[in-house]
Amino acid sequence: MGRIVAPYAVKGWIKLQTYTEYLDSLLDYPVWRVGKDGNWRDCRLLDGKVHNEYLLASLEGVNDRDAAEALMGLDVAVLREEMPEADEDEYYWDELIGLEVVNIQGEALGRVTGLLETGAHDVLQVQGERLRLIPFVEAYIQSVDLAAGKIVVDWGLDWDVAD
Repeated sequence: MGRIVAPYAVKGWIKLQTYTEYLDSLLDYPVWRVGKDGNWRDCRLLDGKVHNEYLLASLEGVNDRDAAEALMGLDVAVLREEMPEADEDEYYWDELIGLEVVNIQGEALGRVTGLLETGAHDVLQVQGERLRLIPFVEAYIQSVDLAAGKIVVDWGLDWDVAD
């Protein structure tokens, strides 16, 4: 849900780049999972606020600039069971990663390897024989079936994002 990008000031506060819809969404969760590559630890949120395009936070046990600096580059997550259910026709990005993508002709385009947030809309990164960037909008996304592990798109095999 975010990444720690820098220490902030001298009392252990950290600066985060968030991947949430709203900058302050992480403040709704009293315990964060901080780590990378399977090495996670729970950190209790003490205080936080929005500052320009970043989120600033104070975590229990992070009391000075050196401790905050040691967290730089680590990811911030929360447990899935703590998150609200997605609305109908809305998905958490991690639910989409790994899904097979086929077009309406039944041709396999690849699997979702990531998503990009462009400001206008999200974009699926689909890796098959090449990387395709497919806008995650109603005009192209015909259906998402999480149970079947498949997304059906109106997208030609030879299309590029500029087509």
